[in-house]
Amino acid sequence: MKATGFPQLFLRIALGAGFLLPVMDRLGFFGGPGTTGVAWGDWPHFVDYSQTLMPFLSRQVASLMGGAATFAEIVFGICLVLGFRTKLMGAGAALLTFVFALFMMTSLGLSAPFDYPVFVFTGGGLVLAGLDPFKWSIDSLGDKRA
Repeated sequence: MKATGFPQLFLRIALGAGFLLPVMDRLGFFGGPGTTGVAWGDWPHFVDYSQTLMPFLSRQVASLMGGAATFAEIVFGICLVLGFRTKLMGAGAALLTFVFALFMMTSLGLSAPFDYPVFVFTGGGLVLAGLDPFKWSIDSLGDKRA
């Protein structure tokens, strides 16, 4: 089985969903704060978490950084699921999750990013950044190699 076939499709969809579902959580799609299975439930609780990771920032700047990360996660999630600019989105996803892991380690302890699959997301993004071509993707339209 070639890595550019089903495995990359599965990885793209898994990473894409892994970015989009937490965004939906912080926007309240799965219920409010305190609902079973909900991490944040609304934007203010997500900003609280962002400020926990970046305690050196004011609440306003933490909210801005959380907004920037959320925007990036939406773009990465949609583009990865569709297979659009996959190499670039994989590299961006790897960078975002690596920076997130560094903030987690410095604010919550060395094991924090290992309690969640943060480095798995980083590795998955790096794998996608190194693959070519991408079957079943927008990128493959007109690409005879796919």
